[in-house]
Amino acid sequence: MKKIILYIAASLNGKIARNDGSVDWLESIPNQEKTDHGYSAFYESIDTTIMGSKTYQQIMDWDIPFPYPDKDNYVITRKRVKNTKQVEFITENHLDYIHNLKKQSGKDIWLIGGGQINTFLFNAGLIDEIRLFIMPLVIEDGIELFESMPQQKYLELLETKNYSTGAVELRYKIK
Repeated sequence: MKKIILYIAASLNGKIARNDGSVDWLESIPNQEKTDHGYSAFYESIDTTIMGSKTYQQIMDWDIPFPYPDKDNYVITRKRVKNTKQVEFITENHLDYIHNLKKQSGKDIWLIGGGQINTFLFNAGLIDEIRLFIMPLVIEDGIELFESMPQQKYLELLETKNYSTGAVELRYKIK
């Protein structure tokens, strides 16, 4: 069975993006060693991505080629949207659909975000692991890691890593 892993960066004050969805602040963190914070290895460990429609739209607004062309990509939305060459839109029965994705064979699933989808899947018990990168930066208003009333749950700390950038990776298993 596949695991859903929320692999995400947040500011020290728990923001995953600015209010407009921008993550430009990530680029402002000095990274002289050009570390990718384990991203390449993580990317190879997954074959599927899931994201919310606002996150998808933010990615599309970056005006770059779609960044996950070699993965199966799903966007959770309530709107009726036509699938594209690279993305399938889950427009109804969201939880059943994701349960079925987890039952498939293959590599793990990357939950890219955002805050509402994180809470939706967290509350439904569908997230298996969280790999949270706390970045050495406080930003003003922004999107919370978990929005809209997450349930209280206890997590088991599996690992911590410190990076030369000042980032700290916290890896948790959902109990």
